[in-house]
Amino acid sequence: MTTVRLTAAQATVRWLAAQQISLDGREVPYFAGAWAIFGHGNVAGIGEALHAVRDTFPTWRAHNEQGMAHAAIAYARQMRRRRAMVCTTSIGPGATNMVTAAALAHVNRLPVLLLTGDVFAGRQPDPVLQQVEDFADGTVSASDCFRPVSRYFDRITRPEQVMDALPKALATMLDPATCGPATVTFCQDVQAEAYDYPESFFAPRLWRERRQAADSGELAALVAALKSAERPLLVAGGGVRYSEAERALIALAEATDLAVAETQAGKGVLPWNHPNALGSIGVTGSSAANAAAARADLVIGIGTRLADFTTGSRSLFAGARVAQINVQAFDAHKHDALAVVGDARTVLRALTEALSGWRASAAPHQGEIAAWHAAVDAAVAGVPTQTQPSDAQVIGAVQRACDADAVVVCAAGGLPGELHKLWRTARAGGYHVEYGYSCMGYEIAGGLGVKMAEPDRDVVVMVGDGSYLMLNSELATSVMLGHKLIVVLLDNRGYGCINRLQHATGGAGFNNLLADASHQVLPQIDFAAHAASLGALSEHVTTLGELTAAMARAHAAERSYVVVIDTNPLKTTEAGGWWWDVVVPEVSERSEVEAARHAYEQGTRMKRDLS
Repeated sequence: MTTVRLTAAQATVRWLAAQQISLDGREVPYFAGAWAIFGHGNVAGIGEALHAVRDTFPTWRAHNEQGMAHAAIAYARQMRRRRAMVCTTSIGPGATNMVTAAALAHVNRLPVLLLTGDVFAGRQPDPVLQQVEDFADGTVSASDCFRPVSRYFDRITRPEQVMDALPKALATMLDPATCGPATVTFCQDVQAEAYDYPESFFAPRLWRERRQAADSGELAALVAALKSAERPLLVAGGGVRYSEAERALIALAEATDLAVAETQAGKGVLPWNHPNALGSIGVTGSSAANAAAARADLVIGIGTRLADFTTGSRSLFAGARVAQINVQAFDAHKHDALAVVGDARTVLRALTEALSGWRASAAPHQGEIAAWHAAVDAAVAGVPTQTQPSDAQVIGAVQRACDADAVVVCAAGGLPGELHKLWRTARAGGYHVEYGYSCMGYEIAGGLGVKMAEPDRDVVVMVGDGSYLMLNSELATSVMLGHKLIVVLLDNRGYGCINRLQHATGGAGFNNLLADASHQVLPQIDFAAHAASLGALSEHVTTLGELTAAMARAHAAERSYVVVIDTNPLKTTEAGGWWWDVVVPEVSERSEVEAARHAYEQGTRMKRDLS
């Protein structure tokens, strides 16, 4: 057996660079490169190894570990989980900074490889700088925080262990059913240890796509359920996009007259103006989709977790039978569903064939769809002189300034709900909103990852002032790397979304808007000046007309451009929407809380009973 003597870190990087996938008929590296913030625990080992391959396996420097992982995760999502990135950190705060991003990837079923530095396996220098000590367990380190938010977790304490750990990590990331973050935490002394590795370990390997067909009995049961249903509804989730099943879904809908509603992750799998498209569903849903869901007798989820925003906390289609097509059995069996476990595209094609000649008795209600489109037009309209516009009016102005090929990126706060209702997605991949974990701070870093995945498309990041203040550093990274973003920053002077929820549950305005928080001086933050200090071009506008003009300048600019506009913190789109389970106190001295509790109890009576 021919061997080569390498450090464990060198072997790891060499193996990662040799992994291939097939993309559009070409064999390409699965890993696009690595994000790294070096510190003690990864600079001497993994850092030296990455430097040696920098010409073929790029390494990018970020400004925040959470931000760089968000960028890697957004890249994988925009690439339909076909490719991924590596993120490496030091042993202490560098590692724990990345835990939030790992949780985001875990919830959203998105692949990323996290290589965290760790303590000394030999323990002779313990406790080392940044080491977390457990008084009762000598094996615990800060990296153990990743265990509950990783699909695969391993700790490398001997150099030969990478030959076992790395293939397992990648197999987990590439399996559609287990896809998510893999964490390989790497003791820093072991990174530098040498070992005689078999040359065969580093041979290029092509990982093939796996598409699981449905069990014939499960498929037959779903066909029977559809044929007996009077008012069926399809709900498309992110799994449709990851399976590249858009055309298969459209073919099924058009052949059968089935109506399709979309989750946040599934938005855009049908063009917004397709006759079978009802738009968004659930708490942030369209009136057309939610009306169809409320009267449905069979709801079929396709590639969706059916989370509470989709189901209206299990109240939206409480009287319907639920079926689930999902590659992961854990998701397919949720809500006591009739489960069909399999790849979305494969199952949809089989379903179309099995339903040949059958058409749904209740076709999409074109009157409800037209009424919803009119409601969207009204919500996003605004006159050029409008100051402090609503989020919806800003969305309308931004969309009118973009071509159909642009990608909108967002995450937490009120904007995702408004975008889910109002953004009109014409092309697949044009809507990238992280709402599985609803993570503030994802927006700009995520936009960077999207731009790296699709550099020829305009990437428009919409972000509130709260999220911007929480994590903005990768704006500087976008300038440094030459990946231009257009950032529209809506300043409502606080956490406007939660302020509205606070009032809706009977609470008094408290600690959300800056004006309602404890302060000696109310801050007047110049976001445009701050963005400029990070290297971006920027300006502050006051009206919708000025916003439109600024968007034209942003499109023409050569580097990242930030447009700031003051918005109304209270106004949201009233059309559409559904009840959401947010518990209200049973007793309170406030009459507003008592009234909200009464409304809450009324809402809970709509919930689906699975007892």
